[in-house]
Amino acid sequence: MLSVTITGSSGRMGRALIETLAASSKARLHAAVDRGGSALLGLDAGEFAGVGALDVHIRDDLALVLPGTDAVIDFTRPEATLHYLPLCVAAGVPMVIGTTGFGAEQRALIEVAAQRIPIVLAANFSVGVNLCLKLLDTAARVLDEGFDIEIIEAHHRHKVDAPSGTALALGQAVANALGRDLSECAVYGREGITGERDPKTIGFSTVRGGDIVGDHTVLFADIGERIEITHKASSRATFARGAVHAAHWVKGRAPGLYDMQGVLGLR
Repeated sequence: MLSVTITGSSGRMGRALIETLAASSKARLHAAVDRGGSALLGLDAGEFAGVGALDVHIRDDLALVLPGTDAVIDFTRPEATLHYLPLCVAAGVPMVIGTTGFGAEQRALIEVAAQRIPIVLAANFSVGVNLCLKLLDTAARVLDEGFDIEIIEAHHRHKVDAPSGTALALGQAVANALGRDLSECAVYGREGITGERDPKTIGFSTVRGGDIVGDHTVLFADIGERIEITHKASSRATFARGAVHAAHWVKGRAPGLYDMQGVLGLR
């Protein structure tokens, strides 16, 4: 039985992870952690998530609950992830990180930590999204000449980073296939007199509203035809199941920085 500790327990993904672990026959919730001062501290995590008492009370000190943990699943914010990271390194506990919005220096810290412990870092833990990443590599190579590439993503009103980490991962997959540098060819939104579209750019458009869980479309548009590769998530349960699968996979791995493509054998 895999013992999992969740950080960010009060978040949308934290709740989905608690629900997923409560229903699992192969993994269990070892501990639930939330930020200091959270109104949920001391509550039973299962009762908070609506799955019944689990006798796991939400704490605010990750270091105290790491003994006995097989993996930590972290869907928080960059600053919180980087707070938890050295604690996991010190305890030798693998991490599964679904937090997005890391800057280059923050990602570098994760890469350094991955020299000590195994880490699965992914912008999206959905099997479907990771299949889309694989499909995009083929599509981009075939549709290189004459096709304009645009990425459209939509999320709920509470999401704080844009474009989404998944949209950026989709863009990176396309750029890699085409031999382009995404930092040089990405266009994030357009306004005013922009001139004609540069055919070598990859455009990003962001929608925020309501309770949209996550919609992503990569559009390849030429004169007379267009191809769209789309993924729509209707429940966070798909991400939670993928993260728990990654936690099973990462247990016992050698130190290193892994992603869901590797976990799913899509490389």
